[in-house]
Amino acid sequence: MQKLPSPVVANKSETLAPRLVNHLLHPSITYRLGAGDVVSVSVYLHPTLSVPFGDSSVGLPGALVSNNGNLQLPLLGLVHVDGLTTSQLQTRLTKLYAHYVVDPDVTVQLQVAHSIRYYLLGAFTAPGLKFSDRRLTLLDAMALGGSVNLPDADLRGAYVVQQGKKLPVNFHQLIMDGNLGQNISLASGDTVVVPSISTMRAYVFGAVAKPGAIPFVDGRLGLLQALSAAGMDTTSLTNARLSDLRIIRSEGASGELIIVNARAILEGKAAPFYLKSGDIVYVPQTAISSWNQAIQLILPSLQAIAGVLNPFVSIKYLSQ
Repeated sequence: MQKLPSPVVANKSETLAPRLVNHLLHPSITYRLGAGDVVSVSVYLHPTLSVPFGDSSVGLPGALVSNNGNLQLPLLGLVHVDGLTTSQLQTRLTKLYAHYVVDPDVTVQLQVAHSIRYYLLGAFTAPGLKFSDRRLTLLDAMALGGSVNLPDADLRGAYVVQQGKKLPVNFHQLIMDGNLGQNISLASGDTVVVPSISTMRAYVFGAVAKPGAIPFVDGRLGLLQALSAAGMDTTSLTNARLSDLRIIRSEGASGELIIVNARAILEGKAAPFYLKSGDIVYVPQTAISSWNQAIQLILPSLQAIAGVLNPFVSIKYLSQ
């Protein structure tokens, strides 16, 4: 039996600018104090104002930051320190002690970091809130969640959220290919999400009756199946330009712009085309002269689903 040709008419690869990737994946992260941390405070030549001795409640050298974010310090009493860097705390204590000491020389050091926390969600054997006494890499943090159930995991759709933004990490390269360049350092409060294949979606827009998210079935979704689910009658002729479908496929910091001839698939002249998690399919109503024109037509739809887009798409097309 003769093998049918691919329905892909053209495709091109794109990557995020290195300046964007480096800024997002390797930010300058300053540690900020929080509940559970232990800090030492030294006031030069004033040992009675210093906190160098073991705190009886924790058995560690320094003062414990309470659940309310406060330190109990000699002469000053309660001082709110939550969210401060050690440098900022040192400046604040210098000003406070200046009311009692001439030109106080204050030194603040973080002795134990207990406020570092990560949120692991999705296909982990032990998901949830995890604590650490030090900043971790992505792999180290994921290890706190036990193992990842790979047969049930949608690695293409996995992501890290840091300060409300999805980071362009390629989990497939990290876990399956061992690419340690994707093993980024995390900041306290980061969320790692490895969704299940049961949540896999592609998105169909343009000349269809029901644009939006289309679920995969048992981890698979054919292009014609997706078009049908989006309300296009693929058994009859339509006004849509089926020979010029545009698909945006992305993972991590890389993307692929694909033109597919769906009409050739319908007519049995080309092999089926299967979508991948997060694919964005645009069915044009009229001829499209370039990818720039296609992106402009898709943009309103992308803005409407910005929260669920892969990081590449959000950064490339919505953050310019």
